[in-house]
Amino acid sequence: MVRNTAREIAIHLSYELSFAGKPAGVLLDQRLTAEAFASLAEEDPLYQEVPNAKQEEYIRRLVRGVDEHGAELDGYIEKYAKGWRFARIPLVASAIMRVAMYEILYMPDIPNGAAINEAVEIAKKYETPETVKFINGILGSFVRQEFAEE
Repeated sequence: MVRNTAREIAIHLSYELSFAGKPAGVLLDQRLTAEAFASLAEEDPLYQEVPNAKQEEYIRRLVRGVDEHGAELDGYIEKYAKGWRFARIPLVASAIMRVAMYEILYMPDIPNGAAINEAVEIAKKYETPETVKFINGILGSFVRQEFAEE
């Protein structure tokens, strides 16, 4: 499993967090098992390979981080979503942006451009072209404005 696959799984889990009503740790413990992957592998090729320890830790770090910093991340999304109320943004799009913003803010080993590019590529699988542009615009504005002095 490559990192972008692990990132996409983290987005799936972050999306699920938005409506699952369970703590991130519980969700992660339920979903990051060989049995859970086996049950999903037939409908989604993303789950054909169980993450190794390093990939699992990366997924756990992203999902826990998105959960712990959700209000902060949503605040950034709302700030840069000009003319959009947060409630209008599709849940998948917000999960994609939360994961990318978490990587940008809290994982300095991941270049900002890589986080944005991966988010846009993943968004292309799940969202309309207009929503993909929206995600790219928000993430680009976020990095330009919040990291302008760096």
